[in-house]
Amino acid sequence: MNNRPANANSSGLRDGFHFLKAWLRQPKSVGSVWPTGAPMARKMASVIDVSSGLPVLEIGPGTGTITKAILETGLAPEKFWTIEYSKAFADKLRAKFPAINVVQGDAFDLNTTLGDQKNTVFDCAISALPLLNFPLPARIAFVDDVLDRLPKGRPLIQFSYGAKSPVPPGLGNYSIKRFGMVLRNVPPAQLWIYSRAG
Repeated sequence: MNNRPANANSSGLRDGFHFLKAWLRQPKSVGSVWPTGAPMARKMASVIDVSSGLPVLEIGPGTGTITKAILETGLAPEKFWTIEYSKAFADKLRAKFPAINVVQGDAFDLNTTLGDQKNTVFDCAISALPLLNFPLPARIAFVDDVLDRLPKGRPLIQFSYGAKSPVPPGLGNYSIKRFGMVLRNVPPAQLWIYSRAG
């Protein structure tokens, strides 16, 4: 028996078509033709330690599949910050999740984008940025910048569609751990955790 709401499939298709249109307009900034699937979103959100009392940072939420999974962990909406580059996606996220903090801005310039929150310490960061679309020095700087905002030992989790980490080891102040592969995603994706020793 299917207990899903009748509009769940149509909502997912609608999000998918919004994503596809955005990808056709700006393939480098969107990075995929279809939004992240729910199984991968839940696995990424599983790194959150709600008991820490710290806020969580999401980067590149797109249509909000991972955003929804993050809220399902029990994280208080006021402790949730999400950064989206696209104004269209940011506006849709504000309408869909009015209680969370949606910031439209550049994830490669977090001090400017976070503004008054630039010195906030986050429990972890969850990124769906298409990192391989950016130059390697920018990717390394991004990981180092995000990890500067997390307690030692806490993760930045990132996915990629390739077999290798989108940010290579040994080039910045971070370590890398493979967090598994999600076959139930279109396309299947690898998950990576970046962190610093506690």
